[in-house]
Amino acid sequence: MQPELSLGRVLIVDDDASLRVAMGRRLTQAGYTVTTYATAQHLLDNMPTGNEPGCIILDIRLPDLDGPALQRRLGELGSTMPIIILTGYADTRTVVQTLKAGALDFLTKPVTSDDLLAAVEKAIRYHQALHAQQSTLDGIRARLATLTPRERQVFALIIRSNTNKAIGRVLGCTERTVKAHRHRLMEKMQVRTLAELVSLAKRIGFGSDTGQTTF
Repeated sequence: MQPELSLGRVLIVDDDASLRVAMGRRLTQAGYTVTTYATAQHLLDNMPTGNEPGCIILDIRLPDLDGPALQRRLGELGSTMPIIILTGYADTRTVVQTLKAGALDFLTKPVTSDDLLAAVEKAIRYHQALHAQQSTLDGIRARLATLTPRERQVFALIIRSNTNKAIGRVLGCTERTVKAHRHRLMEKMQVRTLAELVSLAKRIGFGSDTGQTTF
Protein backbone atom coordinates (compact mmCIF):
# COMPACT_ATOMS: atom_id res chain seq x y z
CA MET A 1 0.00 0.00 0.00
CA GLN A 2 1.40 3.42 -0.96
CA PRO A 3 1.35 6.20 1.67
CA GLU A 4 -1.24 8.93 1.23
CA LEU A 5 0.03 12.17 -0.24
CA SER A 6 0.67 14.93 2.27
CA LEU A 7 -1.45 18.09 2.08
CA GLY A 8 1.69 20.08 2.85
CA ARG A 9 4.40 20.53 5.44
CA VAL A 10 3.80 22.36 8.72
CA LEU A 11 6.66 23.48 10.97
CA ILE A 12 5.65 24.23 14.54
CA VAL A 13 8.04 26.36 16.64
CA ASP A 14 6.97 26.59 20.29
CA ASP A 15 8.70 25.91 23.59
CA ASP A 16 5.50 24.43 25.06
CA ALA A 17 5.98 20.68 24.51
CA SER A 18 2.37 19.74 25.23
CA LEU A 19 1.08 22.30 22.74
CA ARG A 20 3.55 21.14 20.09
CA VAL A 21 2.40 17.57 20.52
CA ALA A 22 -1.30 18.45 20.50
CA MET A 23 -1.11 20.63 17.40
CA GLY A 24 1.22 18.20 15.65
CA ARG A 25 -1.13 15.28 16.29
CA ARG A 26 -4.19 17.18 15.02
CA LEU A 27 -2.44 18.38 11.87
CA THR A 28 -1.00 14.93 11.17
CA GLN A 29 -4.50 13.46 11.46
CA ALA A 30 -5.69 16.06 8.95
CA GLY A 31 -3.10 14.89 6.43
CA TYR A 32 -0.18 17.27 6.90
CA THR A 33 3.48 16.40 7.38
CA VAL A 34 4.46 17.98 10.70
CA THR A 35 7.86 18.79 12.20
CA THR A 36 8.14 20.45 15.61
CA TYR A 37 10.88 22.61 17.14
CA ALA A 38 11.35 23.78 20.74
CA THR A 39 13.53 26.77 19.85
CA ALA A 40 14.18 29.15 16.98
CA GLN A 41 17.74 27.88 16.64
CA HIS A 42 16.51 24.31 16.37
CA LEU A 43 14.46 25.36 13.35
CA LEU A 44 17.33 27.33 11.79
CA ASP A 45 19.67 24.35 12.20
CA ASN A 46 17.17 21.88 10.75
CA MET A 47 15.19 23.69 8.07
CA PRO A 48 13.70 21.11 5.69
CA THR A 49 14.74 21.26 2.07
CA GLY A 50 12.55 20.81 -0.98
CA ASN A 51 9.72 22.70 -2.61
CA GLU A 52 6.76 21.14 -0.87
CA PRO A 53 4.09 23.74 -0.04
CA GLY A 54 4.04 24.46 3.67
CA CYS A 55 3.83 26.98 6.47
CA ILE A 56 5.40 27.82 9.83
CA ILE A 57 3.44 28.17 13.05
CA LEU A 58 5.61 30.42 15.15
CA ASP A 59 5.25 31.24 18.84
CA ILE A 60 5.80 34.94 19.37
CA ARG A 61 7.80 34.37 22.57
CA LEU A 62 10.65 31.87 22.41
CA PRO A 63 13.57 31.27 24.82
CA ASP A 64 16.26 32.29 22.30
CA LEU A 65 15.12 34.37 19.34
CA ASP A 66 11.61 35.75 19.69
CA GLY A 67 9.06 35.39 16.93
CA PRO A 68 9.75 38.70 15.13
CA ALA A 69 13.53 38.10 15.21
CA LEU A 70 13.15 34.60 13.81
CA GLN A 71 10.77 35.95 11.19
CA ARG A 72 13.42 38.44 10.05
CA ARG A 73 16.10 35.74 10.00
CA LEU A 74 13.96 33.42 7.89
CA GLY A 75 13.39 36.27 5.45
CA GLU A 76 17.13 36.87 5.21
CA LEU A 77 17.61 33.16 4.45
CA GLY A 78 15.14 33.40 1.57
CA SER A 79 12.35 31.32 3.10
CA THR A 80 9.01 31.79 1.33
CA MET A 81 7.00 29.67 3.74
CA PRO A 82 4.10 31.74 5.10
CA ILE A 83 4.17 32.33 8.85
CA ILE A 84 1.27 31.98 11.27
CA ILE A 85 2.04 33.79 14.52
CA LEU A 86 1.00 32.05 17.73
CA THR A 87 0.52 34.19 20.81
CA GLY A 88 -0.77 33.65 24.32
CA TYR A 89 -0.66 37.33 25.17
CA ALA A 90 -2.75 40.31 24.22
CA ASP A 91 0.30 41.95 22.69
CA THR A 92 -1.40 43.81 19.86
CA ARG A 93 1.66 45.90 18.98
CA THR A 94 3.91 42.87 18.44
CA VAL A 95 1.26 40.99 16.47
CA VAL A 96 0.76 44.01 14.20
CA GLN A 97 4.53 44.27 13.81
CA THR A 98 4.78 40.67 12.64
CA LEU A 99 1.87 41.05 10.25
CA LYS A 100 3.42 44.18 8.73
CA ALA A 101 6.68 42.25 8.36
CA GLY A 102 4.92 39.62 6.28
CA ALA A 103 3.27 37.12 8.64
CA LEU A 104 0.14 35.77 7.00
CA ASP A 105 -2.06 35.23 10.04
CA PHE A 106 -2.06 34.85 13.82
CA LEU A 107 -3.67 32.52 16.34
CA THR A 108 -4.32 33.18 20.01
CA LYS A 109 -3.77 30.46 22.61
CA PRO A 110 -5.64 28.33 23.47
CA VAL A 111 -6.11 27.42 19.82
CA THR A 112 -9.23 25.60 18.70
CA SER A 113 -8.93 22.75 16.23
CA ASP A 114 -11.12 24.57 13.70
CA ASP A 115 -9.07 27.77 13.87
CA LEU A 116 -5.82 25.83 13.55
CA LEU A 117 -6.93 23.87 10.50
CA ALA A 118 -8.45 26.94 8.82
CA ALA A 119 -5.27 28.99 9.29
CA VAL A 120 -3.00 26.20 8.02
CA GLU A 121 -5.21 25.50 5.00
CA LYS A 122 -5.16 29.20 4.11
CA ALA A 123 -1.38 29.35 4.48
CA ILE A 124 -0.81 26.23 2.35
CA ARG A 125 -3.03 27.63 -0.42
CA TYR A 126 -1.07 30.87 -0.28
CA HIS A 127 2.25 29.05 -0.56
CA GLN A 128 0.96 26.96 -3.46
CA ALA A 129 -0.01 30.18 -5.25
CA LEU A 130 3.49 31.57 -4.65
CA HIS A 131 5.01 28.41 -6.13
CA ALA A 132 2.79 28.66 -9.20
CA GLN A 133 3.64 32.34 -9.67
CA GLN A 134 7.36 31.66 -9.32
CA SER A 135 7.17 28.78 -11.78
CA THR A 136 5.48 31.06 -14.32
CA LEU A 137 8.12 33.78 -13.87
CA ASP A 138 10.93 31.24 -14.19
CA GLY A 139 9.39 30.08 -17.47
CA ILE A 140 9.24 33.63 -18.83
CA ARG A 141 12.87 34.27 -17.83
CA ALA A 142 13.92 31.01 -19.49
CA ARG A 143 12.30 32.15 -22.72
CA LEU A 144 13.96 35.55 -22.39
CA ALA A 145 17.33 33.83 -22.10
CA THR A 146 16.86 32.34 -25.59
CA LEU A 147 16.77 35.78 -27.24
CA THR A 148 19.83 37.06 -29.07
CA PRO A 149 21.34 40.40 -27.96
CA ARG A 150 19.72 42.14 -30.93
CA GLU A 151 16.35 40.58 -30.20
CA ARG A 152 16.62 41.84 -26.63
CA GLN A 153 17.29 45.33 -27.94
CA VAL A 154 14.25 45.15 -30.21
CA PHE A 155 12.19 43.79 -27.30
CA ALA A 156 13.20 46.68 -25.05
CA LEU A 157 12.34 49.24 -27.74
CA ILE A 158 9.04 47.61 -28.75
CA ILE A 159 7.61 47.67 -25.25
CA ARG A 160 8.18 51.44 -25.12
CA SER A 161 5.80 51.75 -28.08
CA ASN A 162 8.47 52.44 -30.68
CA THR A 163 7.47 51.73 -34.28
CA ASN A 164 9.48 49.37 -36.46
CA LYS A 165 10.73 52.34 -38.42
CA ALA A 166 11.87 54.17 -35.28
CA ILE A 167 13.57 51.04 -33.96
CA GLY A 168 15.40 50.67 -37.26
CA ARG A 169 16.75 54.20 -36.93
CA VAL A 170 17.95 53.54 -33.38
CA LEU A 171 19.63 50.25 -34.26
CA GLY A 172 20.89 51.29 -37.69
CA CYS A 173 19.02 48.61 -39.63
CA THR A 174 16.12 48.41 -42.06
CA GLU A 175 12.47 48.22 -41.06
CA ARG A 176 12.32 44.80 -42.71
CA THR A 177 15.13 43.56 -40.45
CA VAL A 178 13.33 44.91 -37.40
CA LYS A 179 10.18 43.06 -38.45
CA ALA A 180 12.15 39.84 -38.75
CA HIS A 181 13.67 40.29 -35.25
CA ARG A 182 10.25 41.18 -33.88
CA HIS A 183 8.66 38.06 -35.38
CA ARG A 184 11.37 35.78 -33.98
CA LEU A 185 11.35 37.26 -30.49
CA MET A 186 7.57 37.01 -30.25
CA GLU A 187 7.78 33.37 -31.29
CA LYS A 188 10.46 32.70 -28.68
CA MET A 189 8.48 34.53 -25.98
CA GLN A 190 5.38 32.57 -27.06
CA VAL A 191 3.10 35.57 -27.51
CA ARG A 192 0.97 36.73 -30.42
CA THR A 193 0.26 40.35 -29.61
CA LEU A 194 2.16 43.40 -28.45
CA ALA A 195 -0.08 43.61 -25.38
CA GLU A 196 0.97 40.10 -24.33
CA LEU A 197 4.63 40.99 -24.86
CA VAL A 198 4.30 44.14 -22.75
CA SER A 199 2.56 42.14 -20.03
CA LEU A 200 5.41 39.61 -19.89
CA ALA A 201 7.98 42.41 -19.74
CA LYS A 202 6.21 44.00 -16.77
CA ARG A 203 5.94 40.70 -14.91
CA ILE A 204 9.70 40.11 -15.00
CA GLY A 205 10.76 43.77 -14.79
CA PHE A 206 12.28 43.82 -18.27
CA GLY A 207 12.96 47.30 -19.68
CA SER A 208 12.62 50.68 -18.01
CA ASP A 209 10.97 54.06 -18.44
CA THR A 210 14.24 55.93 -18.59
CA GLY A 211 14.91 55.40 -22.26
CA GLN A 212 17.79 53.07 -21.45
CA THR A 213 17.78 49.49 -22.62
CA THR A 214 18.06 47.14 -19.66
CA PHE A 215 18.74 43.43 -19.80
